[in-house]
Amino acid sequence: MTSAESPYDTADFDVAALVKQRGDERYTLHERHLNPQLHRMLHTIGFDRVYERASGPYLYDAEGGEYLDMLAGFGIFALGRHHPVVRRALHDVLDLELADLVRFDCQPLPGLAAEQLLSHTPHLDRVFFGNSGTEAVETALKFARHATGRQRILYCEHAFHGLTIGSLSVNGENSFRSGFGPLLPDTAVPLGDLEALERELRRGDVAALIVEPIQGKTVHGTPPGYLAAAQRLLHKHKALLIVDEVQTGIGRTGAFFAYQHEPEVEPDLVCAAKALSGGYIPIGATLGKDWIFAKVYSSMDRVLVHSASFGSNAQAMTAALATLRVLREENVVANARAVGDSLRERLSALIPRYDMLSDVRGRGLMIGIEFGRPHSLKLRTGWAALQAARVGLFAQMVVVALLHRHRILTQVSGDNLEVIKLIPPLIITERDADRFVTAFTDVLDDAHRGTGLMSDFGRILIKQAVRARGGVGTGA
Repeated sequence: MTSAESPYDTADFDVAALVKQRGDERYTLHERHLNPQLHRMLHTIGFDRVYERASGPYLYDAEGGEYLDMLAGFGIFALGRHHPVVRRALHDVLDLELADLVRFDCQPLPGLAAEQLLSHTPHLDRVFFGNSGTEAVETALKFARHATGRQRILYCEHAFHGLTIGSLSVNGENSFRSGFGPLLPDTAVPLGDLEALERELRRGDVAALIVEPIQGKTVHGTPPGYLAAAQRLLHKHKALLIVDEVQTGIGRTGAFFAYQHEPEVEPDLVCAAKALSGGYIPIGATLGKDWIFAKVYSSMDRVLVHSASFGSNAQAMTAALATLRVLREENVVANARAVGDSLRERLSALIPRYDMLSDVRGRGLMIGIEFGRPHSLKLRTGWAALQAARVGLFAQMVVVALLHRHRILTQVSGDNLEVIKLIPPLIITERDADRFVTAFTDVLDDAHRGTGLMSDFGRILIKQAVRARGGVGTGA
């Protein structure tokens, strides 16, 4: 039978027709069958938009309205949505009809993807491919424990490394951990505190420290020199350095990996995911030194001691290879550095102008904008009222205004934080940065007049509550 004589009858399945016929049910379907709180949250803050299509850094609604995406699916869409090179490569690999995931053979694409990925990290030797960032972290935790013969992992306060049980055990946010214990016996240390790190290492039972070069939740970076000093301490005590680059890696900060801003840092294990997918196929990667892999896979009996059912599948490997090609040929990392640094400098310059804007930080196109208690007596009353209602509400008001007034999608960086995180596609231009700065300035001008922003936000909440009571809150 030739490929043209497929045994599968596809005449009755038309995904475009299915989306067209039932697309209007999207919020009802989620309410009925998926996370029961997602649709409620989106309706409450007025984020229940209907996006019909997407291209590059932009989303489009049914009327053709263009939205600037400064969230990028929490960093997945580093190349924007539907990059033509990645899209074409995926069409091509499907048309090849490869004998994929046979298990007892060695396909070329995983080896080629590993070769390309490792070319950016010459001190690392091998890669394990999984399916997500949390799986990459789980792999690193397992490998570190086995390689050192020790159990305890150190992590930093306010860290985020994933939500499966192992990665949750090194998650520094109690809101994620609550109700899911008991977790693994791991220990938090303050970010940047070398004395606290050494104090734990002296106990002799630490397998590794896992750390984000820039924390995804707070957007606080490690202090200059911290990673190199931590590495020296860890190796002195025969422990490993794991760097979690799930969000910061693959060009986000203006270097291929964020730890590479400190040239002397050479982690033992590195976790990557998100951007490596090209925005299409889930993928996770754990890069490590040869001796660690040799200990884990120490004999033919242990050849499958750690594996993933869909790890190294042809589509994921193709997406990774195409993404790495685009990064190199289109100077994406350099663009992230130039546009990101310019945007951060322009936002920082606004701090003296706005009483409630307290900090702008980050690197490349990972930027945190933090708000704080104003000095002005006129503004302090409103700020206090919002803080009493819920910490983080002011930042959420800014986010809502950016969407409703300016069609710019952003989000707060974490629960109970007055921080907005910008993590846009790495292909945004100076024109896109201009659009964001103009919109942000407009919103903060209004906020510092002390009336408009709060009243608009209140009207949105009231409107959504009325819609929900009237039975229309489950539609788009």
